[in-house]
Amino acid sequence: MIPRLLQRHAERRSLRLWHISVVLVLAFTAAVLVASAVFYTGWDLLGARELKPERRLDSKTLFDLVKLSFGVVAGAGALVALVVAYRRQRIDEDGALREATRLHTERFTTAVSQLGNESAAVRLGGVHALAGLADDAPTRALRQTCIDVLCSYLRLPYTAETDLPVGDADGRHTYLALREVRHTVIRLIRDHLRLPLEHKHSWQGHNFDLTGVTFDGGDFSQAAFSGGSVDFRGATFCAGRVSFRQATFSGGTVYFSGVSFSGGTVSFRQATFSGGEVDFSGADFSAGTVSFLQSTAPGGVINFRQATFSGGTVDFRQMTVSGGRLGFVQVEFSSGEVIFYSAELSDGAIIFREATFSGGTVDFSNASGPAPSDLVPATGSGSPTGLTLSAAWVAGGT
Repeated sequence: MIPRLLQRHAERRSLRLWHISVVLVLAFTAAVLVASAVFYTGWDLLGARELKPERRLDSKTLFDLVKLSFGVVAGAGALVALVVAYRRQRIDEDGALREATRLHTERFTTAVSQLGNESAAVRLGGVHALAGLADDAPTRALRQTCIDVLCSYLRLPYTAETDLPVGDADGRHTYLALREVRHTVIRLIRDHLRLPLEHKHSWQGHNFDLTGVTFDGGDFSQAAFSGGSVDFRGATFCAGRVSFRQATFSGGTVYFSGVSFSGGTVSFRQATFSGGEVDFSGADFSAGTVSFLQSTAPGGVINFRQATFSGGTVDFRQMTVSGGRLGFVQVEFSSGEVIFYSAELSDGAIIFREATFSGGTVDFSNASGPAPSDLVPATGSGSPTGLTLSAAWVAGGT
């Protein structure tokens, strides 16, 4: 099915050229118009209004007319040669693109068939083949197709280690082999997102559909999410360590909406949120640890609207918000720990509008900068259960 799509895509890109006779007529017409415009402009600038009539043609004038005739013929021939050479170049380039696309399709078919092999080693070969094929893709669209297949492999049904039957040795071996293939896909995505945007093998700006993926580990550290769409909606982080450490979110949108953080560790430590939006709306933080320790938000938006904090630890310690925005609108805190200890809030904003505190701990002690909007209670009223504010924010505090 996919090779047929690639073939149709190549056909749509086929070269469309006008007939040579039409091109020559248009080229001659354009040349005459340009030459006439230049001639009459020069004529007017030189102030020549009338020509002195010649009653007889001498040999010099006749010779000049002959040279002019040959010059016109030579110019016309050069114009024809230029048009023909240009068309030949376009046809050669189109032929080269068609050949490259054909070879790409053949390699693509082989790599995809390897992904469906029962042997984990063969599947690993298919993963690396697809990544290399994406690097060599003759068009951006064909590269995106390779990326789409790698992402779709991660979206296939997957049983995490915590869900395996106790004592099932064969099942555990199968799981470990499959996990190795999946983590290799993640590592290859990370490696290509680390490359500068101008690098010919960079995957920045492409789309990554990771919706509903089950993560039990993986490394996205130092990846640059600078364009396109990266979609983790509905994904589950259930075990292991998934690292976004020192990642850069500088453009586009990264979706974590509806994500379940139910175990393991997800680290955004020292990540930079300088543009675009990272959307955690509706996410469920029920277990494990999600760390934003020492991350910075000089711009962009991190949105936790209607998220639920019902367990585990979410760590914003020493986070610096200097121009971006953190939104906790209609968030529910019912259990676990959310720590903003020593967070620095300078020019940015943290919004807690309509947040509900029914349990757990939300700690802003030692935080600096302006207080988050709609969080500090009015004078004389107590703080919600589990909420600890910076002393500087409390009414009457110093």
